[in-house]
Amino acid sequence: MWNGAEYQRRFDSLAESGVDVHGEAAFVRAYAPKTVLDAGCGTGRVAIELARHGIEVVGADLDESMLAYAREQAPEITWVRSDLAELDLQRTFDVVVMAGNVPLFTAPGTQDRLVAGVARHVGKVLIAGFSLNRGYTVEEYDEHCAKAGLKLVERFATWDREEFRDGDYAVSVHLS
Repeated sequence: MWNGAEYQRRFDSLAESGVDVHGEAAFVRAYAPKTVLDAGCGTGRVAIELARHGIEVVGADLDESMLAYAREQAPEITWVRSDLAELDLQRTFDVVVMAGNVPLFTAPGTQDRLVAGVARHVGKVLIAGFSLNRGYTVEEYDEHCAKAGLKLVERFATWDREEFRDGDYAVSVHLS
């Protein structure tokens, strides 16, 4: 179980020291979305930053303490408590983003269900960034995306769009 406020303090501390903690949001904004689903939104850091730029955002997460923190910070945003594999919002979004290693917080062997669950909400673009040294590979992720009808169009090593060269982190962009 997580503690949302405690988790967020790490990012607040980084921001106070001058580190840009909004790389994921800047990456997403480059696709000029009007609507975004922040799948695995945690404390809402990415969703809140996107909303500050006039984007309609819905945040979804399973952890209630993370969502409680997000609701406190931005009550005007829709926050949904759900297992992402079972998420069904009855709509699509221009961009669905999974920032913060979301596939790695899914029980091993269930990532295909996670991808299928979020893919139901992809109107145009799915963006995911996660570490590759924790038992889930980009090849597996790409296979799960393909099964969900999504095609890989770009992959980077960082949210700053550094070239991907089989490193230990990937930001993948798939289109519907």
